[in-house]
Amino acid sequence: MTPALLWLIAGVLLVGAEALSGDFVLVMIGAAALGAAGSSALGMPLGVDVAVFAVLALGLVLLARPALKKRMDVQRELKTNVDALVGKHAVVESTVDAQGGRVRIDGQLWSARALDEPQVIEAGRTVTVMEIAGATAVVWAEP
Repeated sequence: MTPALLWLIAGVLLVGAEALSGDFVLVMIGAAALGAAGSSALGMPLGVDVAVFAVLALGLVLLARPALKKRMDVQRELKTNVDALVGKHAVVESTVDAQGGRVRIDGQLWSARALDEPQVIEAGRTVTVMEIAGATAVVWAEP
């Protein structure tokens, strides 16, 4: 087997193995092996192939991988469940004060209480959900 074919096989296997790990290391090393396969296919000596592999592997792992991981790390930014309700607007269904009340958030009726204790919010006003405390929406209305 020619060195170019060996580099190509190694690169394809490493890129394929990335599907199991999902950490973007194997795909970077696999891409470096594919680069070395290209160098070998151009007739470069083995030493040049190894140098191409080493430079590409280091560059991809140390430079491209962190940027790619940061870009792909959307999961931490995605808010779900009650976290997604914070910051939304709600409509007061029954008077809300520090003791309680009811608001409608995205069509669902929630128990609510005012963020500021002296604040009394009448039915029909729009409020902002500041936090969810248990099963109660803590809301605030512009004065």
